[in-house]
Amino acid sequence: MKYVTSGIAMLSLTIAFGVLVTAAVFAKDVKSTKRAAEEATAQPEPAAVKRAQKLVKELDNIFKQTIVLITDKYVHDEEDFAAGSAAVLLFETISEGGDNKVRLLDVTGEPYDPENVAQDAFEKEGVSRLKKGAAGYEQVVEKEGLSYLRSMTPVPVVMQKCVMCHPHYEGVKKGAPIGAISYTVPID
Repeated sequence: MKYVTSGIAMLSLTIAFGVLVTAAVFAKDVKSTKRAAEEATAQPEPAAVKRAQKLVKELDNIFKQTIVLITDKYVHDEEDFAAGSAAVLLFETISEGGDNKVRLLDVTGEPYDPENVAQDAFEKEGVSRLKKGAAGYEQVVEKEGLSYLRSMTPVPVVMQKCVMCHPHYEGVKKGAPIGAISYTVPID
């Protein structure tokens, strides 16, 4: 009987030890999971956001100058390939080939191509703000544990040639946006 009692005591101690170890491991896993969740929802460093903003500003300048240059040098009549169409193709190629996503959007309500309209809540809010006169709109978002800067900038009519392909731009007030460029860039 002495050995049975000792065996039961040993078994009880082993079970108690196992429960304690399991509880400690579980508590550690909960803390690790909680820490990982906090890190995943943590805001990116301000310096990283500034780098992403600088990249968007540089891309925006390049893209808008390219559209103006194409319109000025290559669009002479209605039969020529429109600069906006060239921009859409360029942006699709850039978006498919890398981490930066770029889209050209119509904000007039009369898109040249039905695909070139606001697709999500961010773009819809951006269009609304740009039409009210905002110089731009941006937001830091999280997707699959990574941070991105979403940004939109206005595209106004800058040349009379724009009206050649888009007659509905004729009455647009100078400086008012007829389009927007939507960017999604990683924050590194």
